[in-house]
Amino acid sequence: MGETILAGESERRFYELATWARRIDERKGAILRIIQGNPGKNAFGTQTMLEVTGLHKKYGDLVAVHEVSFRAQPGEMVGLLGPNGAGKTTTVAMIAGLLPPDRGEVRIEGAVVSGDTDPIKLKLGLVPQELALHDELPARDNLALFGALYGLRGAALKRGMDAALDLAGLADRAKDRVATFSGGMKRRLNLASALMHDPQILLLDEPTVGVDPQSRNAIFTNLEELKRRGKTLVYTTHYMEEAERLCDRIIIIDHGKVIANDRLEAVRRLVPEVNLLEVEIENPGADGWYGSLRDLAGVGSVEFQGKLLRVGMVDMTATAPAVLEWIRAHGYRYTHLETQRADLETVFLTLTGRSVRNA
Repeated sequence: MGETILAGESERRFYELATWARRIDERKGAILRIIQGNPGKNAFGTQTMLEVTGLHKKYGDLVAVHEVSFRAQPGEMVGLLGPNGAGKTTTVAMIAGLLPPDRGEVRIEGAVVSGDTDPIKLKLGLVPQELALHDELPARDNLALFGALYGLRGAALKRGMDAALDLAGLADRAKDRVATFSGGMKRRLNLASALMHDPQILLLDEPTVGVDPQSRNAIFTNLEELKRRGKTLVYTTHYMEEAERLCDRIIIIDHGKVIANDRLEAVRRLVPEVNLLEVEIENPGADGWYGSLRDLAGVGSVEFQGKLLRVGMVDMTATAPAVLEWIRAHGYRYTHLETQRADLETVFLTLTGRSVRNA
């Protein structure tokens, strides 16, 4: 009979629920074939894994998502960035099939997702922003429920639970009730639940909201490992520093529209001044003393406040030495200097005229 995963009444209720869920899907056979045909090899392929074309969603007069399109490959993490209310969660809901688009389509490995019960959707895993966990059940029983809903039983269910708990770093807490977990541990279990059926595509909607820095780093490590295994990850966030660390491709959404879609370095180049040189001046002159600095080749902007001179430029290597020589030649002394690159927050501010934090 194999190992009993859940005991007594809990086991019976979980498997009754799983049986009901499978019966409402008329294509049960096709679903099970897909599960059996997904052994977790995760070989990197050349075919586009996820293709989103012209997704559009409107609520009355409010356009929540306007013609959003992008592609994602195996082993790639795509970041959907934008402020709260930008349309990120609505986009993810349409990709996951939870919300029908007014127009547009989603393709997985070239096949159009045709409805909520389309078997191709088993290649998707969803980590929702809201925790989808049962607090009064142990972690292992939560995973057993999700696995059973995907048709996993016996040895396959046990393997899935062991792998998910190991990846999430929760193997030593498998028998503990979720109610005893910290917020960060719950987030990691939420991620593990979406991995039970070994999906090739993982949709993550704000997966680090409200967690401490240690738990956030643990989640980052999990996602980086999944990417190394060839998973395709779509990651929504309004934390720009997270996207800079994790994502290969950046899609910035504002008011439901895509305003940038490219590799991270290319997105950075959308701002006219990619680099910033900050120099602390010991003996600044009278008002306007730095005016002629703007005439130097390669200088895009000059600001001065207190004792800090900020000079924006495209090419740091070519322009910074000329700026420092100008300071010396005019008799000014500096005690400290620092260089910065344009971050995604700066890009968003440049493209929209507002900070993502205040949008």
